[in-house]
Amino acid sequence: MGFSVKARALLLLASFLVPPTFAHAPPGAMPRPYAPAEKGARVIYTNATLIDGRGGPAQPGMAVVVEGDRIASIMPMATVAVTRWADASFVDLAGGYLLPGLIDSHQHMATPPNRVQAEAQMRRDLFGGITAVRDMADDLRAVMEYARATRVGEVPGPDIYAAALFAGPDFFDDPRTAAAAEGVKPGTVPWMRAVTDGTNLPEAVTLARGTSAIAIKLYDNLRPQDVRAITAEAHKQGMRVWAHGMVFPTPPADVVDAGVDSISHTCYLAYHISNPRPTTYKDRRLVEVDKLKGGDNPEMTALFKQMAAKGIVLDATLRVYQEYDKRLAAKPDMKPRPHCTLEVASALTAQAKRAGVTIVTGTDGVPPAAHPWPALYDELELLHARAGMTNGEVIRAATLEGAKLIGQEAEMGAIEAGKLANFIVLDRDPLADLGNLRSIRFTVKRGTRLDRAAYRPITPEEMPKDD
Repeated sequence: MGFSVKARALLLLASFLVPPTFAHAPPGAMPRPYAPAEKGARVIYTNATLIDGRGGPAQPGMAVVVEGDRIASIMPMATVAVTRWADASFVDLAGGYLLPGLIDSHQHMATPPNRVQAEAQMRRDLFGGITAVRDMADDLRAVMEYARATRVGEVPGPDIYAAALFAGPDFFDDPRTAAAAEGVKPGTVPWMRAVTDGTNLPEAVTLARGTSAIAIKLYDNLRPQDVRAITAEAHKQGMRVWAHGMVFPTPPADVVDAGVDSISHTCYLAYHISNPRPTTYKDRRLVEVDKLKGGDNPEMTALFKQMAAKGIVLDATLRVYQEYDKRLAAKPDMKPRPHCTLEVASALTAQAKRAGVTIVTGTDGVPPAAHPWPALYDELELLHARAGMTNGEVIRAATLEGAKLIGQEAEMGAIEAGKLANFIVLDRDPLADLGNLRSIRFTVKRGTRLDRAAYRPITPEEMPKDD
């Protein structure tokens, strides 16, 4: 049931006649055209086919009431009384698919900082339906300014939740650390910290918190006792710990045993069954593929089950391995050779899922300027086509599970009363085909609507280098 054809036509007209209401900027502030919707503004999205992000089937004939930047209520169309909402504007979705805003659980936005390129990347993300990202350790001086600008609506972009990086001292001759700490010495600053036996961990974690990071990322050159101690102190202070599958020389079993919150890059976990294992990040070698042939490796299954039991989330980044394959195909004699392939990474991710590990959707890469869609779409399609996840499972991974990973499940990740009004509307069903994400009509972030038709493509001047 729903409105009559005439009533629906009037509501559709009203959606164009009533302008969105934005929060006012304080005196002297920059303009905020993408600010969260003002408190008291009410918009009702009617005739929606609802996909709530929890993995269940689509629910046709639904209405979503948004008040300011929050979802106020969700109801069947049959219960919507037009007269009750005299002060509301209506947007008739005519059966369009409404689902939570997407979350990219692995991005790098400021290594090195480039405000023009970052704004272009964030614009493509938001107009492509991404309303939050997890930044996995960059120059947090820049990242937090990007986060402020997108949060208040000076520029279009997702909300950003970032990590500070901890590693052993030998890692800080990596040129990326110099790019992310330009002007100061890498390893000596709160967002890029070298950990030694003499490090005051409570102080180091407290200083990392002071950057507005919500997590510590563990990278390289840390011993098992270091990984355990950092994880324990971070958790004690309410911070999360995000790690690679191997924190060289610390092997995967010790990373898992330490109780980190997430592990990135599936193939690093395959070093669990490698002999010998690489001892440094710079010495990554091909995983022992022969041990992964002939079905699920029992040692890997045991490791994955331990991850599942501890609630450790896997940020698979299959797109990374797809890019490795492309580079190797273009340059067969490249050195060093990639340590893993998409085929191996996909098989291991599928095995992890069968063992009960929760998967999230991170990309760790940026498409070329000419590409109209976020990298996240590639990751979602790979998780379905190569790792055996259903479309519903993939959408949940990109919404609710991503929100849980950044500690924001009370605010986002599902279409639910009280949460932020972060959602997207599509013309076609993503549960039938994830490619239908490309039928996006508009994104709503914190109650503010951004039509896909208004998207301004990235120019070569904004993003001159294809990553």
